[in-house]
Amino acid sequence: MPPNSPRLHYGWVVLGMGTLVVFGALGLARFGYSVVLPAMQQGLHLDNTQAGALATANLVGYLALSVLGGAFAARFGPRAVIAMGLLVAGIGMLLTALVNDFASAAACRALTGAGSGASNVPAMGLLAAWFAPRRRGLATGIGVSGSSLALIVVGPLVPRILRAFDASGWRISWMIFGGVTLLLAAAAAAILRNRPSVMGLSPVGAAPASPAQPAADTALPWASVYRSFLVWHIGLVYVAFGFSYIIYMTFFVKSLIADGGYTPAEAGNLFMTMGWFSLLCGLIWGTLSDIIGRKHALIIVYLIHATAFSLFALRPTPAGFTVSAVLFGLTAWSIPAIMAAACGDLLGPRLAPAGLGFVTLFFGIGQAIGPSVAGAVADTMHSLLPGMLLAGVVALLGAFGAALLPGGSFRRDSA
Repeated sequence: MPPNSPRLHYGWVVLGMGTLVVFGALGLARFGYSVVLPAMQQGLHLDNTQAGALATANLVGYLALSVLGGAFAARFGPRAVIAMGLLVAGIGMLLTALVNDFASAAACRALTGAGSGASNVPAMGLLAAWFAPRRRGLATGIGVSGSSLALIVVGPLVPRILRAFDASGWRISWMIFGGVTLLLAAAAAAILRNRPSVMGLSPVGAAPASPAQPAADTALPWASVYRSFLVWHIGLVYVAFGFSYIIYMTFFVKSLIADGGYTPAEAGNLFMTMGWFSLLCGLIWGTLSDIIGRKHALIIVYLIHATAFSLFALRPTPAGFTVSAVLFGLTAWSIPAIMAAACGDLLGPRLAPAGLGFVTLFFGIGQAIGPSVAGAVADTMHSLLPGMLLAGVVALLGAFGAALLPGGSFRRDSA
C-alpha cells in the first residue's frame, strides 16, 4: 500500500479478527469456566481439588498444543492453524455441556484447552508479521483485550442463564460458548492472512518502502529459538504469571461466593467490572513497553499483580475485593502482550509464533500446576484465600526474575 493511501491497512482487520480469536480461545474457553464453576461444581458434585483439576486439564491441553501450534503456524501459516484450533475448542465446549462425571469433564476440558493453545498462540504471533516493531506492543495489547470482552460478556450473562435454566444453566452456558467459538473459527478462516507480503503490503508502521514481496520458502533457523538464553530467561519469568494469575482467575467467583458471602449475580458483576478495567490494559502496557522497554514494564506489572492477589487474601471485604479486582484489571493481560511483542523483537516475524509457543510452554507449566495446588490447599485450609496469597508471593518472584533480565528493551531495528 502506498504510504499516503487513505485506505484502511488490512493489518487492522487482522488485528480485529485476532482480538475475536482471543475472545473465543481464552475469554470463553478458559475464563468462562470461572463464572460457570460454582454451578458446574455443584451439578457434578466436585470438591475444590477436582474443580482445580478441571482447570489443570484445560491448561495441560493448552500446554500440549501451544508449542506445536506455534511451530505449525511458523511452518504452514497461522491462518489454517488458528481456524482449526478454534474449531477444536468449540467442539470441546459443546461436549463439556454433555458431561456427567469428573473424568469426562476433564477430557473435554483438555480438548478445549488443546484447541485454545492451537489458536491463541499463533494469533498473537501473527501480529508480529503484520505490525512493525514500533507498533508491535500496541497491536498485541489490543489483541489480548479479547479476554476483557469475554469477562464483560460472561460476568452478567452466566448468572442470568443460571437463573433462567436452574440446574442445567451451566450446560446451556457451555453450549453458547461453544457455538460462538465455532462461528469465530469460520470467520478466522475467511478473514485472516498469514503475512502482509501476500497482499503486496508492508507491516503497519513500517518505514515507507515499496510493497514487500512474498518471502522465499527458505529453511527456518529453529536453533535461534530453542538455543537462545534470553528466550529461556523470558520463559522462566513467564512461569510466574501462569501460576499466579490462573489461581486468581479460576477461583475468583467461587471465592467471592464461598469466602466473601457474595451472591452469584454480585460475583458476576465484579467479574464484569474487572473486565471493563482490563479492556485497555494490554494496549496501554504494550504501548508503554514500546517506550520504556519490555523489562521495566514486566517488573511494574508483576508488582501490581502481587499487590492485587495479596490484597484479595488479606483484606477479604467488599472494599478489598473491589480494589484487588480493579488493580488486576488494569494490568490483567499486559504480560502476554509484552511477551508476544518481545518474541517478535527477538526473533522476527516468521519465527515469532514459534518463539511465543516455546515461552508459552513455560507459562503453561505454571498454569497447569496452579489450580490443582490452590484447590488442594483450599480443601485442606477450608478456604480459597490462602491460595490467593500464594499467587501473590509467586507474582512477586516474577518481578524479581524480570529484574534480572538484561537491558531495558528487546526491540529490534527491523521488522
